[in-house]
Amino acid sequence: MERVPGSFGTSVSFALRIFQLGFSSTSLISMCLDYDFNELSGGCNAYVILWSILHTLADTYSVLLKQLPQKPRVLSIVLAGDVVLSFLSLSGACGAASATEMLLSIDEPMCGDKRCIKYQVSALLAFLCWALFLDSAIFNLWSLYSLFH
Repeated sequence: MERVPGSFGTSVSFALRIFQLGFSSTSLISMCLDYDFNELSGGCNAYVILWSILHTLADTYSVLLKQLPQKPRVLSIVLAGDVVLSFLSLSGACGAASATEMLLSIDEPMCGDKRCIKYQVSALLAFLCWALFLDSAIFNLWSLYSLFH
């Protein structure tokens, strides 16, 4: 099997999962610290955080033992989870960004200066998390393809 740099079980995948975990946790925390939190991207980020924690642990185990998971079924499950959570992360980021834009476009200021900045930062972090999930899905797709060829 060709070692694809960011596929499941490699050190690059471990770094991707750490950054996914950091971006999604920070996005969720910045939204939750507001007293008027209405779950703009919170539900999606909870799944992302759980998935990233599980895969960070699995990547840590694989990196420490220097063994890559070579079963197509495992890589298919990881790929499917990455694709599904990539779309969930994108939908949460788009929801947070559109709600923030709506709050900023209303004539009366609906949010204070710092609240809208928190929402914008949360949407930005959710978009970054989506980009990392997409990268991880592409790497795992490449790894699955190289398993069969």
